[in-house]
Amino acid sequence: MDSVEIPTPDGPLHALRSGSQDPAAPVVLAAHGITASAMAFAALARALPAGWTLLAVDLRGRGRSNGLPGPFGMDRHAEDLATAARHLGRPVVLAGQSMGAYAALRAAVREPGLYRRLVLIDGGLPLPVPPGADPDAVLEATLGPAITRLRMTFPTEDAYVDVFRNHPALAADWSADLDAYARYDATGDPGSIRSRVSPAAVAEDGRDLLVNAATFGDDLRALRLPADLLHAPRGMFGQEPGLLPQPVVDHWTAQTALRAELIPDCNHYTILTTPRATARLAEVLTAS
Repeated sequence: MDSVEIPTPDGPLHALRSGSQDPAAPVVLAAHGITASAMAFAALARALPAGWTLLAVDLRGRGRSNGLPGPFGMDRHAEDLATAARHLGRPVVLAGQSMGAYAALRAAVREPGLYRRLVLIDGGLPLPVPPGADPDAVLEATLGPAITRLRMTFPTEDAYVDVFRNHPALAADWSADLDAYARYDATGDPGSIRSRVSPAAVAEDGRDLLVNAATFGDDLRALRLPADLLHAPRGMFGQEPGLLPQPVVDHWTAQTALRAELIPDCNHYTILTTPRATARLAEVLTAS
């Protein structure tokens, strides 16, 4: 995957590009999850048909875009996706996984002329928050281990990779792609290896997803682009149910024109890394 820098008023937004180099080739523009990076889409990039290009962005606060300043939140990420789409100079297929799905949804509603269609991957639907719940407590319950990792240092890059290798959602499906993904996220000198992800960005984005959950329902109802949701039966720790329980999916497909499909035998992360899942994602992304 080749590095690309997309100019923004705050500095370059970094992205990874793979596939066709033809400037007229159809493009999938992809946005990753809350503690992830553009490298999350490496397996999906290989699954796309010949003649397609994939441009996966490092959202600000992550990967090689970790030096871009806040504020963060879905509005800001949507602006960055629009900047990337304009940089490409032609309408693109817009895809987002996990948090990236919420940013992609917001982008598609705000500037639909930039995009051909929208594909949400295990994200994008408002998640119910218990009445009166403290958003910070909910965030800690769901992302606590990931946020803890962002504040830790490790003696070697291999030690950092082992955190991912031993993750309950990844261990059984460990692959060269996951190894490369973990190494892409590692930075620092020997003895103090750490994640590239900004804890402040994760905290701000996580609060936005929880506090403003209802706004994503508004976005879904306002969406006018063709849109698909591909979701996983298992969640962030490899367990059932998935991040998007079936009743939540059914509720939103009944209210909107969103088409939904459950991708079997995967979890919130491996929906982007296992061959069967990425093959189906590629079919949907490149459908006429």
